[in-house]
Amino acid sequence: MIAANDNIHPDEPLRLADAIKYGFPHGGMTVSGLRREAAAGSLVIEKIANKHFTTLSAIEEMRKTSRVRAEARACGGGRSVGKAVRSSRGEHGLLLTVGSITPQAALLAKIEKRKNS
Repeated sequence: MIAANDNIHPDEPLRLADAIKYGFPHGGMTVSGLRREAAAGSLVIEKIANKHFTTLSAIEEMRKTSRVRAEARACGGGRSVGKAVRSSRGEHGLLLTVGSITPQAALLAKIEKRKNS
């Protein structure tokens, strides 16, 4: 792997394979991954002479917009808070968010539903 190089200008066009070497020096991204991000509109790429190029600035922008916000702790001392929402299709019952119901309670609810139908 090639480490990031201070001699590469952030706006210099790089072939996708080279952009991965400099933008993701420890791996984790592929050329097809960059193409998928471009198809999704997350990464700006240029097509010149039937070759795809991007810049380190474009990769940094993609990374900024792709960051996942941290949510509340998944486990710990607090009670799990699940929102109960009525189904929009007019079905009876409540839909609960994941984590607000135990697997045993889910199974019991399924059995109860089958008994009543």
